[in-house]
Amino acid sequence: MWHSDIHKRKKTGGKRKPYRSKRKFERGGFPIETTIGEKKIKIRRTRGGNIKVAVASTNEANVTDPKTGKTQKAKIIRLLRNPANKDYERRGIITKGSIIETSLGVAIVTSRPGQNGVINAILTSESK
Repeated sequence: MWHSDIHKRKKTGGKRKPYRSKRKFERGGFPIETTIGEKKIKIRRTRGGNIKVAVASTNEANVTDPKTGKTQKAKIIRLLRNPANKDYERRGIITKGSIIETSLGVAIVTSRPGQNGVINAILTSESK
């Protein structure tokens, strides 16, 4: 997967010839799709020697109760809905905006598990 724009067309619609070859820093990667299960973390090296932590699978989430402001670690029971993608919903993949059922109640995921390395969620009014 390449994320460079040297291959795109001009505003007029004419073809643009690449003036150089592909570079390693333009390289993209496949998304790490977070599922429910035993905790597995993937660490990727990024540009400049930095690292990105991604959750491949987990069965815990940091759930915040908006009424009290308290955050607790809760067990994820199941994925209820994923409005981002119907296929993700069928496959049980958690992304930002997913609605999960936890031991504390129904919560919406507010973090990006494939990017942040943690699942943060906030309880909804549907719970309790």
